[in-house]
Amino acid sequence: MAPRCFIIRHGETEWSLNGRHTGVTDLPLTANGEKRIKATGKALVGDDRLVVPKKIAHVFVSPRSRAQRTLELLEIGCRERLPWTEQRKPETEEAIRTEAKVEVTEAVREWDYGDYEGLTSKQIREQRAERGEGPWNIWTDGCPGGESPDDVVRRLDALIDEIKNKYQRPCLEGDGEQGDVLVVAHGHILRAFAMRWTGKPLTETSLILEAGGIGTLSYEHNNIDEPAIILGGQFVVE
Repeated sequence: MAPRCFIIRHGETEWSLNGRHTGVTDLPLTANGEKRIKATGKALVGDDRLVVPKKIAHVFVSPRSRAQRTLELLEIGCRERLPWTEQRKPETEEAIRTEAKVEVTEAVREWDYGDYEGLTSKQIREQRAERGEGPWNIWTDGCPGGESPDDVVRRLDALIDEIKNKYQRPCLEGDGEQGDVLVVAHGHILRAFAMRWTGKPLTETSLILEAGGIGTLSYEHNNIDEPAIILGGQFVVE
């Protein structure tokens, strides 16, 4: 089986519930969000599940605590302590299931919404209408005071190149089974990530990844030059 890249959106927060754009604002998961992520981990992480810990080569996680808490709750069982914790959980609480290292990186932080931070799409459209500006589409317009689509493409393309060539090309060429990668981050940036994985412009984005959902990216014909999205690979446990 070709190595996979799992894109995991953090669990529910108060702002994801009401549609407010959450970039740099650091919000905790709701109680329901934590409950659902725990259930997702039990259902989808394991030797006979979608995400097989022993096959994971590396984990990239956003600097935001909502993404880091999501990774904790999935309990993939890293040997090393998570970078934001003082010590590793005792084995009696979480068995060691993977040798993968966890890297906190700005490459997968959420889109910088700039002036639109904390606003809903409806509020953004209303503000633009009051100023006599046209309709808004993040994939083409970006965010004033924040990131443009080109900004996002640059940082994602660099990360995707690293994933494919450092962690997955060796696996495809027969050098071991540890080629899967986890990316734990946010809604807009992961939707953009999936599009860039397949080399598509952000203007063609028509993907949805719900809070707590897991999407699966891989390759056709075990060929690094044929990146693909695996349909049916997105799950949300209620």
